[in-house]
Amino acid sequence: MTDSTRSIGSKFEDIAANYLTEKGYTIIKRNFHFGKLGEIDIVAQIGKILVFVEVKARTSVEYGSIYDTVPLSKRKTIRKTAEGYLYVNKINDRECRLDFVGIDATVRPFVITHIENAF
Repeated sequence: MTDSTRSIGSKFEDIAANYLTEKGYTIIKRNFHFGKLGEIDIVAQIGKILVFVEVKARTSVEYGSIYDTVPLSKRKTIRKTAEGYLYVNKINDRECRLDFVGIDATVRPFVITHIENAF
């Protein structure tokens, strides 16, 4: 991933984090890496629920739905990385879920789609 791509991704993750904060979520961690396995874009909390969030943005209409850009293999990696977060932080009896935040940047203002329990 180039620095430019990383910078663009970071801007969309900022938008997603601000959106979640406005909805009452507390952001706990951004860009959690579990070894070389994978990355969780945002770890957040709402009430007592720990939420792992995958953020995707669409800047072109060529590739269909934003959600469809997360293949099954990536969904499995997100799940395993979330399990890694729980392991590293010694969390074993907490309600968790995997959410998706998609940002459609082909329109202004951006359209944000939040899917709870997406994976």
